[in-house]
Amino acid sequence: MSSSFSATDAALGYLYQVRVALFLSLNKLKQEDTFTVSIETLDDVTFGTNAGTPTELLQTKHHMKSAASLTDASPDIWKTLRIWFELKRDRSISSATNLFLMTTSSASDSSAACLLKKEKRNVRLARELLDATARTSTNEKNKRAYEVYLDSTPEERESILSKMVIIDCSSNISSLDQEIRDEIYWAARSEHLEQFQERLEGWWFRRILGQLSEPGSDWVGSVELESQMSDLRDQFKTDSLPIDDDLLDFTLDEGIEETHASFVFVKQLNLISVGKRRVALAIRDYYRAYEQRSRWIRDDLIIDIDLRKYEKKLLDEWEIVFESMRDDIGDMPTEETKKQAAKSVLKWAERTIFHIRQGITEPFISRGSFHILSNDSRIGWHPEFRYKLELILSGQGSSK
Repeated sequence: MSSSFSATDAALGYLYQVRVALFLSLNKLKQEDTFTVSIETLDDVTFGTNAGTPTELLQTKHHMKSAASLTDASPDIWKTLRIWFELKRDRSISSATNLFLMTTSSASDSSAACLLKKEKRNVRLARELLDATARTSTNEKNKRAYEVYLDSTPEERESILSKMVIIDCSSNISSLDQEIRDEIYWAARSEHLEQFQERLEGWWFRRILGQLSEPGSDWVGSVELESQMSDLRDQFKTDSLPIDDDLLDFTLDEGIEETHASFVFVKQLNLISVGKRRVALAIRDYYRAYEQRSRWIRDDLIIDIDLRKYEKKLLDEWEIVFESMRDDIGDMPTEETKKQAAKSVLKWAERTIFHIRQGITEPFISRGSFHILSNDSRIGWHPEFRYKLELILSGQGSSK
């Protein structure tokens, strides 16, 4: 049980870092021109200049039990001090770098942590308390930190502590949800703010993952965050809708392709001998459009009547092209002529993009919506698609 709880705490700790970094970055956007932010480089969270100079280091400590308190021998304090003293010794940070310890715990009254908060600071007394702890404490977990701390001069200790600010009683990972929302309240209509936040945090987590895993990607620039905020704002305007990144990046796999192989819209494509790769692309468009439309409805970003109006528009446009094709092929075309004519209608549907809203320019919504209609047998490509589908679905015919 203890290892399970430990793993959970560690996972929450990492997620907490990422959410704190977003919250503070959003706050900084209102105060600074440009900056960079990184996770797990010099510290849990590091803010710096575009030139790469660190300006703020942040240690985050997340505890599920809000009653936890910071004493002079707390491992949270000493782990943090060890990191900062070693960075200073190695000249990885300058004396101008600001140092923050952000914790969900509370600083005990009259403790060094309490004296290093923004209010009622007394750096010298805090240093004396920490000096005494480092010399007399028998806490084995802090032993190496005590040694690093005492290996510096009193003046060096006081210099580092003077740049250190402890932010105790900070919001836990759940409470941060509302604090982040408060930072972005202006970016979308109130009824869509939750959906805006979900998409912003989704992008942020993917971007941080890239920062951690991709060589040469050491930080995220504030301009990237501003750009993403701007893009999302545009998507949440009344003439637009959000397009989710995971659907833009979606790659069809064999499992999804096999699952859809028996769908009516695929049978319709097979009726006119469409190539396998083209069928796969149609399945991808169908999947992405179906999933995105479902999310819009689930998130109350669009209502059924809007989709019905859009589908009616597609149906009306298809009918004009389809009936024109039937006229062109005459009364007694060969099957091959029918298939070639049907492919021309399909080509029209693939290349003519109809917007569900003016700001929606992603082609897969239009192409996929045509296949959704095809899957419901409301439209088709073959001149005799209704008759042939009846035979296929009744087991009397083949889609080949």
